[in-house]
Order: sequence, then C-alpha cells, then structure tokens
Amino acid sequence: MESVNSGHGRLGDFTTDARVLVIAAIAVVVATAGVAAGVALLKLIRLATNIAYFGQFSFADLKLEHSPFGLWTVLIPVVGALIVGLMARYGSEKIRGHGIPEAIEAILLGRSRLDLKVAILKPLSSAIVIGSGGPFGAEGPIIMTGGAIGSLIAQMLPVSDNERKTLLVAGAAAGMTCVFGTPIAAIMLAVELLLFEWTPRSFIPVAVAAIVAAVERHFLHMDSPLFPFAGGVDISVLGLGCWVLIGVLAGLLSVGLTQLVYACEDSFLKLPIHWMWWPLIGGLVVGVGGLIDPAALGVGYDNIAGMLQGNVLLQAALVLLLVKAVIWSVALGSGTSGGVLAPLLIMGGAMGTVLGHYLPGGSPGFWALLAMAATMGGAMRSPLTATFFAVELTGDTHVLLPLIAACGAAHAVTVLLMRRSILTEKVARRGHHLVREYRVDPFALARVQEVMTTAVQTVPAAMTLHDAAAFLTSPAATHPSFPVVDEANRVIGVIDPPAVLRWRRMGVHRKATLSALLGGGKIALAYPDEYLDSLADRLSTVNIAHLPVVSREDGRLVGYIGWKDLMRVRAKRQAEDRQRTTFFPMRCPAANSELGPERS
Repeated sequence: MESVNSGHGRLGDFTTDARVLVIAAIAVVVATAGVAAGVALLKLIRLATNIAYFGQFSFADLKLEHSPFGLWTVLIPVVGALIVGLMARYGSEKIRGHGIPEAIEAILLGRSRLDLKVAILKPLSSAIVIGSGGPFGAEGPIIMTGGAIGSLIAQMLPVSDNERKTLLVAGAAAGMTCVFGTPIAAIMLAVELLLFEWTPRSFIPVAVAAIVAAVERHFLHMDSPLFPFAGGVDISVLGLGCWVLIGVLAGLLSVGLTQLVYACEDSFLKLPIHWMWWPLIGGLVVGVGGLIDPAALGVGYDNIAGMLQGNVLLQAALVLLLVKAVIWSVALGSGTSGGVLAPLLIMGGAMGTVLGHYLPGGSPGFWALLAMAATMGGAMRSPLTATFFAVELTGDTHVLLPLIAACGAAHAVTVLLMRRSILTEKVARRGHHLVREYRVDPFALARVQEVMTTAVQTVPAAMTLHDAAAFLTSPAATHPSFPVVDEANRVIGVIDPPAVLRWRRMGVHRKATLSALLGGGKIALAYPDEYLDSLADRLSTVNIAHLPVVSREDGRLVGYIGWKDLMRVRAKRQAEDRQRTTFFPMRCPAANSELGPERS
C-alpha cells in the first residue's frame, strides 16, 4: 500500500530559505521610501509650526515660546485639532491615535494591508497636530507612515502575507531610524513589538531596512547622535541600588501615565458628541497648558537635550512633568494623531531630573537619561528597545549597564501591575487579544514516539466487513478508528464507522475482507522519530484525527497517535510553568523522624 508522508524534511535551526534575499532587496527600496517620508514629516512639522505660531511659510527652526501672538496661542491647538478631526472623519479614521497600535492591528488582523490614504494623511495630520502645539513625538506617525509605504510596495508585488508583514515592519523601522538615527533600537522595536516572531526571514529584511536608512540619513547630514551625552558612571552597590530605584519609579510612572491616558479616553467616550469634535476639547486643554509652560508643547526635543545636559532646574522639571502629563493624556485620549515615544522620554527625563537632586553620584543628566529610557521601556513593555534607543540617542555606551538595570526594573513593575502596555491596550480595547510571549513551538521539539500510544488495539486484515461492523459497534471498541494489520503486523489501512457505512451503501458484500477493501489505497502514516509539527500538518491536510505509527526499518506497527496525544505536549508545557519541585530538598532529621520521608 502506498503511503502519504512528508518524511524527515529539512531539519535545522531555522526554516528560512533563499527567498529572504529577495525580500531583503525589496526592503532596500522600502527603506529609501521610509527615509523620504521621515524627512518630509520633519519638514512638515516645522512648516506647520511656523505657519501656526509665526504666520510664516518657512522651514526654519523657530521656537514656540517666541510666538508674537501672545494669549491667542491658546486657540492654535484648537484649530489644529479641528482640522485633524475633519481629516479623520472624512478621510480615514485610521489616522487617529498613536500610530504603533494601528500598525500592530494591521499586522495581526488586516493581513498587513494599509492603504494609500493612511500613507498620505497620517504624516499630514501628525504634522498639523504637532505643528499646532500638540505634545507628541514624530515617531508613532512615521512608524505608521513607513509601515504603510512598506505595505503598499508589498501589495504591488507577488509576496505572501508574512513577507508583506516583514516589509511593513521594515518600512516602520526605516522611518524610526530616519527620525532618531537609532537603527539598532528600530530593529529591537520590530522584534519586541511588531513582528510577533523571531525568525531570520523577518529579521534580515528589517535589519537591512534599518541599516540602509541609517546610511542614507548620514548622507543627508542629519544629526547623529541626536542628543550627544557623555556622563560618568558610578559602578557600585549603592549605584546599582539607585539604578533599580529609578527603574521602579519609572515603572510606576509608566503605570500612572497609561492609566491616565485611558481614563481620559473613557471620559471622551461618555460625551454626547461625535468623536470628530473630541480633539477640539483636547486642543483647548493643550492651549491652556501651553500658557502655563510653553516647553510642554510640540515634540520637545529641546527639553530632552536640556535635561541631558543638566540645564533644567528642579521647579521647571516638576512643572514640565505635570503639564506635559495632563495635556498629553487628554490630547491622546481625545483621539487625535500623535506619538508616545518622545513624550514618554520627556516626562521620564523630568522625573529623573527631579530625583537627580537627591540621588548620590552620577553626572548632570545621568539620572534623567536613566529615567527617560526606563519610562519608555516600562510603558511600551520593550526594555531592550529602550536600552539601545538611549545609547544610540546619546552615543554613550558607558551607560549601557545602568540602562538595562533601570529598564529591566521598570519592565518588571509594569508587567506585574499592568495587563497591557500603553500600545497594546488600544488594540485590546477593540476586542483583540494579544500575546507577546514568543516561544519556540513545542511541536517542533517533540517527537512522535514521546506521545504516541504504544498499546494499540488493531483489526486483522482477514476480518470481514460484517465482523468489522459488529466490532465497531460493540463495547470493546474504545476508539473511533482502528489500524488494520496483516499477518506481519504491517498496516494496510484504517477503518472507522463512516468507512464501513460507506462500503455498505456501495453494496459491498458483507463477507468481503478488509484486505480486499483496503488493498492498493493510499494511507497516511507517521514515524516514531519524526517531529510533531510535520505530523500536525499532515493530520490537517488529510483531515483525519489519528495516524498509525510504523517503523521506518520494516514498516511494522509500533504505535497510534491522534490530536489528543498531541495535546499532551501542551499540557506538559503548562505543567513546566506551574509545577514547582526541588531536586535537592533540605532535610531536617528531627522533622523526618516525626513526619516520615520528605517529599519533593
């Protein structure tokens, strides 16, 4: 009888093939387009700022606090928010929000498809919001825009859904690299947050895109590092304690900011007006906040630079932290267009600046840098991204150890206190469950022989159709299907009630033997040494619940396996997570004499 099997297949660490080189080549084009979009967004923000606050059609780097309009500036964010509300209502609702959650949603639920409207309207709306004083960063919008560009290019080419996802993320990484000059952090963001896998087929094209974007950024003479910083590091037990303290406090700040953002969003949902008007209210709050502290408006890169250099006073840092937190939370909760990364850096840096007045050691700006990275890593649940981001932003590798300590502590706090990050909460509120614990498929590591049933109840090939029908309906039949074996214990097929019923309806004589009915047909088999991932694929392909397991050497039946057996692997994984045992129990002679043998 002919068998239908996939055999061993090509076993190795990874399943990636030469196709990854094609996708990497496309990623070069995506990166160039992402850089162009990033440059355009930065220029649009400057243009919008100068038009809104100075009445000038100019790309010069003018400061908001120098605006000649005085108290009238309180209305500028309101006008900008109104424009964006109209764009979202009559253009595309996808331009609302942070940018990164929308990219995640497209990856997980939309087959990584983003349309041309998003690629055009997202940077335009973000430039208007930020240019009119919105307290946001450019990274979220450019990640969304770069992702849309990558998706559009992929949609014009014959690629799979996974390859389209990779190109979307490649565009996002290129855009982030263009804005901040942080290619390693962009790659880490892709791994920790956007790809939902860790494979060479996705990592290589994304890395190519980020590296190409960094090189092109250099040729465009964009600043790198963006915020140069060189601070001393006190490596000591006291220093370590302070790093962890900063991380814990940054984690708590991340929790508070996340809850504040979504509390504001919940409040807007209760308003008896259309969501198009919500940004108007957020813009008014931003305008009032700008009167209190103009430094809280816009992207605020000057604030980051000032805090790293130790030029921000204690009182100014406190005011900046409070005002920025309020106007950012309200504006973001109103559904306008803007990012979270730069605001998190600023608010974390402000907290670090305040704490720096009381913590021992550390050069000016050191504690601000640690708090910046830890707040970003805690709120986004991306500690490695935050660590490398801070290093690349400053160009100071000496702070790597304190950064990972602080970011790790912040990550621990937010993981224990929050079910979702500030980014994934948005997706979860739309009814979609996310899991960010990336593990190796247990089916890829377990063999058939580890879970198969070895005591197999078989049916002889000489059995007649009448006897087979009687057997299948008797109490002795404990399974829905049974392998049919010949005298040498070799499998010639599998019978079950539907097969017997089908033969009877075809008019097959009741005295016909199973060997005559099954001889010459194709049968799907499993082998003891093959892995469960290929077996699961075969069960799905042939649409059956059980397979006979035969020896590769002589073809004899050695076991039987079905979906229930495969589920044992999952149960074993769960047991490994939950059961706690000790291999070296501490023995107490006195206790043992009274209670008997100790159990572990």
